[in-house]
Amino acid sequence: MNLAVFTGNLGRAAETRYTPSGTAVASFPLAVKSGWGEREKTLWVRCNLWGKRAEGGVVQHLVKGQQVAVSGELSVSEFDKRDGTRGFALELNIRDLDLVGGQRCSDAPGGAQDGEAVGNHAMSGSEGQKPAPAGDSADFFDDDIPF
Repeated sequence: MNLAVFTGNLGRAAETRYTPSGTAVASFPLAVKSGWGEREKTLWVRCNLWGKRAEGGVVQHLVKGQQVAVSGELSVSEFDKRDGTRGFALELNIRDLDLVGGQRCSDAPGGAQDGEAVGNHAMSGSEGQKPAPAGDSADFFDDDIPF
């Protein structure tokens, strides 16, 4: 079983593109810190979110600096560097994505007000919405709520 879990911050906002067959792919670089003090290092992981989840509203929350926890299938890709040598990059095809940390400002995606946090949203598997809290009606979520 190939399963990797990372928590880090987005290096830039997610970009959505489409394969020739029409499948959406949202990609972003994830900075994962390890070690501490003088031995602290940053590992960069290319993350890909596929299908309907790449077209969904969660992508608007994937902005530079946003902290996320991701898990999925890890692979290594090779590429040619400008100096003619071979380079290697870690790539993660995301299975689960959690927004963590949150943003505190009135211009946060989703219309959060001052002091109201945006974050702690989860997207798992092929599900597109979080279930309504217990005791609430089925129409708790509005159509434009992204998860």
